[in-house]
Amino acid sequence: MSRVIPSPGISGPCADIVLPCLDEAAALPAVLASVPRGWRAIVVDNGSADGSAELARSLGATVVREPRRGFGAACHAGLLASEAEFVCFCDCDGSLDPGLLPDFVRRVADGQSDLVLGRRRPEGRGAWPLHARAGNVALARMLRRRTGLRLHDLGPMRAARRADLLGLGLTDRRSGYPLEMVVRASDAGLRVTETDVPYLARTGKSKVTGTWLGTWHAVRDMRAVLGEPPVRAGAGVSR
Repeated sequence: MSRVIPSPGISGPCADIVLPCLDEAAALPAVLASVPRGWRAIVVDNGSADGSAELARSLGATVVREPRRGFGAACHAGLLASEAEFVCFCDCDGSLDPGLLPDFVRRVADGQSDLVLGRRRPEGRGAWPLHARAGNVALARMLRRRTGLRLHDLGPMRAARRADLLGLGLTDRRSGYPLEMVVRASDAGLRVTETDVPYLARTGKSKVTGTWLGTWHAVRDMRAVLGEPPVRAGAGVSR
């Protein structure tokens, strides 16, 4: 399994990076400072009450407001707002480093993969609560059975071509969105790979996996995605 190593200089194609955001003012400065030079940060505000949108705008990010609550709603609004050939996704809570994403994009641009996922490797205490990790392991196992892909994580950090993602016809607007992206990419015949990334304790309280109830809701949404019938391979994907 490969591991991403951040490079001191940014080379290769630029990309838009979608950052779904709900009350992440404490984490935003560090997250946006880690966005690669020349890339556009699209912060999708999903109803923040802590001034996240205003702060992100003051730090140079493009801010998109998505009033419909839901991780998938925020992610998809960011995808629709993107303009670059390559689009990345990353959590906005400081647990993942956007500075690692140029390697993801290079792998897509060089034809090694169509969708690159970050396999989270927890570092430090509190990086990944046990109940959230257990739910992820169970879902990854079901995903492997459903798709045949050799994946171990459903992490939010990823990169692909914008046209490919739009061609998948993603419909989930809750916690099932990241899984639906992988399932439909597999059904469409896209090459999906993963690479190790460090996973740190988030800044502030988790909105989803910080509680058993939040984790249960996420698992429920993802199980619903896995229960959907397969999409015909290659259907609707613009390459």
